[in-house]
Amino acid sequence: MIQEHASRINNALLYIEDNLDSELSLDTIAKVAHYSPFHFHRIFKTITNEPLQVYINRKRLEKTAALLFRKKETPISEIYTKYGFNSNSSFTRAFKKFYGISPSEFRNISPSRYSKICKLNSKNGQITQVFEEYICNINNLKNWIQMNAKIEIKNMPEQDVAYITHIGVKDLGSTFYKLVQWSRQKGLYEQPDFKMGTIYHDSFKITSLDKIRMSACVLLDAPITTEGEIGLTSIAAGRHIVAHFEITPEDFEKSWSSLFVWMNEQGYKKDDKNPFEIYYNDFNTHPEKKCIVDFCIPIE
Repeated sequence: MIQEHASRINNALLYIEDNLDSELSLDTIAKVAHYSPFHFHRIFKTITNEPLQVYINRKRLEKTAALLFRKKETPISEIYTKYGFNSNSSFTRAFKKFYGISPSEFRNISPSRYSKICKLNSKNGQITQVFEEYICNINNLKNWIQMNAKIEIKNMPEQDVAYITHIGVKDLGSTFYKLVQWSRQKGLYEQPDFKMGTIYHDSFKITSLDKIRMSACVLLDAPITTEGEIGLTSIAAGRHIVAHFEITPEDFEKSWSSLFVWMNEQGYKKDDKNPFEIYYNDFNTHPEKKCIVDFCIPIE
C-alpha cells in the first residue's frame, strides 16, 4: 500500500514541478494523483513531511531564489511573476520571511561574499555549515577541481531512467539498496553497462537538507515496466558540463561546490534543468573505496 501511495505522490510531485507558474489547487493535484482531496492532503503530508500548500510555497520561493542567483540581469518582477506572485510587496514579504533578507539583498550576495550568507540567521536552515566550510574558500575549491576533475562540455542525449523519490539527505543508501534489489529482479544489475545515478531537484544552496528532493536512478537502455514506488522518467537532452571524478563519498560536497565555482569562472550559466550524477562503479569494491562518477550540470 505504501508503494502504491508513493507512485501516486511521484506523479503529483512531477506535476507540481512542471506547473509552478500556474495555479495549483488541492483539487487539481489530487486528481493527478487519483485521490480525493481529503485523502490526498493527508497522504502527501505523510510522505513529504509538509502540507501541500507549504510545499508549493517553498518550491516557488526556492525557484525564485535560484533565478536571483543565476540570472542577475533578469528583472525581479519577471522572476516573481514567473512563479505565481502577483505583486512585489507580497513576494518580498514572503521571501524575507523565508530567507531572512529581501530578494534584492539576496541577489547582491556574490560568490566572494558567501561567508556573509553562511552567517545569516535563517530559521528554515537553508544556509548550512557545508557552505561555510567549502564555498567560502574559493581558492581551495579551484585547486581541488584542477587536481581531481576532468571537465568536458558535452551534448548529451535524452536518458531514460527508473527512479525512486527520496526526500532529505538521510538514509539515501537504503533507497539505493531497494533500487539495486529491483534491478537484480529485472536482470539489469548483472549487465556489464549497468549504471546508477542521482538527479537533484533542489539546490543545496537554497533548500534545507531535510527537504532536498532527489531521484535515485537506474539508467535504462531499453523500455521496462515498473511498479509501486519505482517510477519512470527521463533526463532531458542538452548541453552539459560533465566533470569526471574518482573520489570518496566524503568528497562529493566539495566536488560539487568546486564545479559550480568553475562554471561561474568560465562564464557558463546553468539552465533550468536538474543537475545529476552518474556512477560507474560500486565504491565498496574499489581498492581505495572511491566512486568513479560524472557530475553533470545542464547549461544554457
